[in-house]
Amino acid sequence: MAEYIKNIRKFIGTKPLILVGATVVVLNKNKQILLQLRADTKEWGLPGGAMELAESLEQTAERELFEETGLRAKNFKFLDLLSGQNLYFKYPHGDEVYNVISVYVAEGTYGELSMTDGESLDLQYFSPTDLPANLDERAQYIIKKHF
Repeated sequence: MAEYIKNIRKFIGTKPLILVGATVVVLNKNKQILLQLRADTKEWGLPGGAMELAESLEQTAERELFEETGLRAKNFKFLDLLSGQNLYFKYPHGDEVYNVISVYVAEGTYGELSMTDGESLDLQYFSPTDLPANLDERAQYIIKKHF
């Protein structure tokens, strides 16, 4: 979690806040989608996270992709901007957020899949028609809407 968000949480506790961030869709040559098994919720989700101070949304996507998967991309294609009550999320430790998510598709990905940030338990590619049962609701929404 970004230091900025940690500092805000000192004042508001677990009360809902608006959290702006980016999510990245990575497709392999077989059009399978890369998902991460999240350490905090034990659900599969798309790589992504909160914007840090002075970052652009695309920079957030680039940083989160690398931190969570070890991959880099030659380009990030903007796909959608999502917000609203269906993007409410309550973390297992009680923090509540209403997400504003900028969704990107990573183009020309390279590097080796790796989990170094402690946020992932596993990384796997899945067919959009054969997704894991324990798929995060936000990821479900994005995949259903676009893939």
